[in-house]
Amino acid sequence: MNEKYTEVLSQYELEILDVKRGRGAWLCETDQGLKLLREYKGTIKRLEFEDQVFLQLEETGHLSVDRYVRNKEGEILSSAEDGTRWIVKNWYSDRECNLKDSKEVLCAIERIALLHKMFRKVKFKEEWNLGSILVQQPAEEMERHNRELIRARSFIRSKRKKSEFELCVMGNYDVFFDQAMEACKGLAGFCEECGIGEGYLCHGDLNQHHILMCTHDVAIVEFNRMHRGMQMEDLYHFMRKAMEKHDWNLKLGMSMLDTYSKVLPLSGADRTCLYYLFLYPEKYWKQINFYYNANKAWIPARNIEKLRDLEIQQPMRNLFLSRIK
Repeated sequence: MNEKYTEVLSQYELEILDVKRGRGAWLCETDQGLKLLREYKGTIKRLEFEDQVFLQLEETGHLSVDRYVRNKEGEILSSAEDGTRWIVKNWYSDRECNLKDSKEVLCAIERIALLHKMFRKVKFKEEWNLGSILVQQPAEEMERHNRELIRARSFIRSKRKKSEFELCVMGNYDVFFDQAMEACKGLAGFCEECGIGEGYLCHGDLNQHHILMCTHDVAIVEFNRMHRGMQMEDLYHFMRKAMEKHDWNLKLGMSMLDTYSKVLPLSGADRTCLYYLFLYPEKYWKQINFYYNANKAWIPARNIEKLRDLEIQQPMRNLFLSRIK
């Protein structure tokens, strides 16, 4: 493996000072700053799409992202002798956003709003109409999750002797499933009524792992799920993680929305989308889905605890929902 990464890096105009193994990648200290080397299995069209978006972001304003580095031949993709393909991109040594730190959370929210604002200025090109930028609509995904919840409940009901986890599910299922149905129906109806089309560019996987807190800046990385859709999904995914860490603290939730709005004002339609996204009990579905697709004979105690925590947090979650409706 050492020979392979040396072989690939030799194709770049970089002086390598140090190389360390990272998670599924190599972190390279170079004369041009920190770079990340990773094997790539997607299409070159996808890479070119991302790089062209990054170029437009640079022209629009300052935003730190993990832009690709081209090799000596000007190519975005490099190949090793064994046929494997590799990419090199700019990277940051700084740590990911700490969701337990409300100041860092608000700083990240401000940067998400800036990203969305800059995305709206990106001129979309016809050649970007790739399969990877067309994703399932949120309401369709909710509908699929609801079918999975129904299957799991039917399975549990059919069991004579139920585990502690299964008894817990039967005890709180109706409350969460009612919200799941309302969210799915409400969002589908709203999108149909408003005629929401393809939307704007979205990051597609915004969480604390992909927002890096630098000394004088905030970097956003890993755009491999970037697509056209509802930008409120990006905001929702990051906010939900933060709200769960803070037991659905209402003050923090409203501060996040206010911080976002100062950079990119939230419309009435944005708030309606956010309401239905937050209404859907995603974490509850995740626990049930994990149970149904895993070894049902044994469920870790931590999963039972997570299910009970959702019940405990429900009043505060409902209070937040009432404020953004």
